[in-house]
Amino acid sequence: MNNLFNDCLPLVLPDADITYYPNFLEPQKADAYFEIFKNTIPWQQDDIKIFGKTHPQPRLTALFGNNGRPYSYSNITMKPHLFTQELLQIKEKIERIANTDFTTCLLNLYRDGKDSNGWHADNEKELGTNPVIASITLGQERYFHLKHRRQKELKHKLLLQHGSLLLMQGTTQHHWLHQIPKTAKPISERINLTYRVII
Repeated sequence: MNNLFNDCLPLVLPDADITYYPNFLEPQKADAYFEIFKNTIPWQQDDIKIFGKTHPQPRLTALFGNNGRPYSYSNITMKPHLFTQELLQIKEKIERIANTDFTTCLLNLYRDGKDSNGWHADNEKELGTNPVIASITLGQERYFHLKHRRQKELKHKLLLQHGSLLLMQGTTQHHWLHQIPKTAKPISERINLTYRVII
């Protein structure tokens, strides 16, 4: 645990509480989790409504939890499956750092560089006032972009590595938007686990 804290990188950004743990999971463990999730998760592709038009969501998703509560975003309402053993193992490891009891995990599968997640904040009402979002990356590295809502010149870019954890807390979601942009580079699959508390 001490090694993990020594290997954490707080992002020095105003109005934000974000910490990056590049080596949160050991490489062999991260490899194993990637294969398990890729092959056993019931991935789905929902339609999303943007500016009045309906499009297939540019990634696959799945929702897991322990309290049966649905999660709604972008006119999608997802109902959770019960946590798997592997999702619980990762959840418990994150909770020792985040001091938070997570109820839910939203999983994303980015199949290639065309799959993405546009500018947004994790600020849905069911996440509470100051949500804690813990994001695990497995597989392909992808850039994570941040931009301040009001101070347009404030931007940040971070490469999320295989086995890493990005922890967003405090008032971050009030002041910052984030995205995983498309890329024209030929890249492989990325699985993203985002743990959160749904109240």
